[in-house]
Amino acid sequence: MLTIFDKRTPSRNGLTRRRFLTAGSLGVAGLTLADLLRAETAAGAGSSCKAVINVHLDGGPPQMDMIDLKPRAPVEVRGEFSPIQTSIPDFQLCEHLPKLASIADRFVWIRSLVNSAGRHDAFQCMSGFDFKNLQSMGGRPAMGSVVSKLRGSPDDAAPPFVDLMQGRALVRNSARPGFLGPAYKPFRPDISHLFERPLEPGMVKELAALGDEHRVKLTLDAGLSMSRLDDRTRLLAAHDSLRRDVDASGMMDAMDRFTQQAVAILTSGRFAEALTLAREDPRVLERYTPAADDPRQRFETADAPTAARKFLLARRLVEAGVRVVTLSISDFDTHSENFPRLRQALPTVDHGLHALIVDLEERGMLDDVTIVAWGEFGRTPRIDPASKGGRHHWPRVGPAFLAGGGLRTGQVIGATDRLAGEVTARPVSYQDVMATLYRNLGIDASATTIVDPTGRPQYLLDQGTPLHEAL
Repeated sequence: MLTIFDKRTPSRNGLTRRRFLTAGSLGVAGLTLADLLRAETAAGAGSSCKAVINVHLDGGPPQMDMIDLKPRAPVEVRGEFSPIQTSIPDFQLCEHLPKLASIADRFVWIRSLVNSAGRHDAFQCMSGFDFKNLQSMGGRPAMGSVVSKLRGSPDDAAPPFVDLMQGRALVRNSARPGFLGPAYKPFRPDISHLFERPLEPGMVKELAALGDEHRVKLTLDAGLSMSRLDDRTRLLAAHDSLRRDVDASGMMDAMDRFTQQAVAILTSGRFAEALTLAREDPRVLERYTPAADDPRQRFETADAPTAARKFLLARRLVEAGVRVVTLSISDFDTHSENFPRLRQALPTVDHGLHALIVDLEERGMLDDVTIVAWGEFGRTPRIDPASKGGRHHWPRVGPAFLAGGGLRTGQVIGATDRLAGEVTARPVSYQDVMATLYRNLGIDASATTIVDPTGRPQYLLDQGTPLHEAL
């Protein structure tokens, strides 16, 4: 069976097969080089190795049980967890985040995230926008899709945007290209064989309705030789060219571009190898592997402790050339049994994020890779005794934390009232965080536009500004 190539194989004229298959295809890449250079210059950064790892805490993480504990609040607010001191003076974290507490000075902690759309998916964490924004023309694109448009090329050995999210974020297609169209959708490999995340019954039906194209296959079909693959690509391009003259939307060019990039990635082997954790140094793999829990006591939709390895997978993808990686950790949807659920979820986040930060730092990559962890909203200050100690949706304020990217870390931004329910200082919006991420990629979101299907230029963000404290 022909599978993904592990190495580039030169053709007789010296070109790699990947370059041979994509030769002559660069003309449909999007912005011109001059546009790209202007965008990088305006942002004051132009490194080609900048990347973002966007961690979605699936379900809505409770701010007061993680990074904004209120030990003097009434018992029905403060809950069961105790605060522990961190490496930042006078700043405390939850007792179930001891590893992050030890490196708290590597983070920017945001306790005042506001303007949540209150929607149960990850789209706002991926784009900064409510799903209704420009919905009539397909909606806003996720950041990774924007980066694919601005920085991607069919000649890339790795896709600019890879979505590893599972659970709700996968089912609801949170990392979507919006009005940019299918050429800029993420590469979404099926990682269910590596990380089990059982879906709720309703979500099983939702996912099935999306069809097979919701994920990207990373192997070539049996019996498909390189010459046949090349012939099929040429034939597809020739056939599509017959229709392109009458395609005013430009969709045919977009689909050609995605096909060319898919072939390039499949035949290079570099991207597929990054997704193979078995190739990682066993000592590094062990670093990302926390102690096992008792699966008999795990909530059905919670990630297993081995989900901490998703952070290793993200690091490997960034090393392979991916610009934006999204991943998710479940399950923070704590309408019932808030504290038992968090006793499972928080240690996974704690272990995985700590391992990632230390690993990137040791490899000299931390200043080039920005990490953000957040969710779609926070949780109610008061615990609901009628739902077995659950906390419900609370869009008024939520938590977020960033690391890497050359940020000025070791600080806490924002504050809430004594119940952790209302912001009292320095509100930070989702778009402010997104503007910071774009800036760290060398993109000025306030000065860069992409053209929507009507031909109108749209700014990447319409309100957000980078966090001046962290720059």
